[in-house]
Amino acid sequence: MIWWYWMFLGLALVGAEMASPGGFYLLFFGIAAVMVGALTGLDVVTADWLQWLLFSIVAILSLLLLRGPLIRLTQRHPPQAMDTMIGETAILIDDLQPEHTGKVELRGSTWSARNVGTVPLSSGQRATVTKVDGLMLWVQPE
Repeated sequence: MIWWYWMFLGLALVGAEMASPGGFYLLFFGIAAVMVGALTGLDVVTADWLQWLLFSIVAILSLLLLRGPLIRLTQRHPPQAMDTMIGETAILIDDLQPEHTGKVELRGSTWSARNVGTVPLSSGQRATVTKVDGLMLWVQPE
């Protein structure tokens, strides 16, 4: 196959990978095609059967060896900022009986809160965050 066919195929596959939602499958086939195109253009690989064999081997090996690390590298990790609120002081907006929910203010935002203490909390009182469960803060008196 002519070297620039390989280059065109490789660039088309890499472009298709960029247009797809991602899975990093086409990328490795595109890179393998560009590599075979470069080797064919330099007259290192001339036989058609050898070009296809080299393309298949490079694409499959790179897919098997590099796809997993690439996915782990590009995965987004959810921010863990809410876990850092444990131990902080929130100010109650509502009166809060034990084992009931209400509203508190923390870091300039209003949060739902659950009183896990044994005494009632009154509006304006400070409470310590003991647990974060989704958007619910578990608080107890300081």
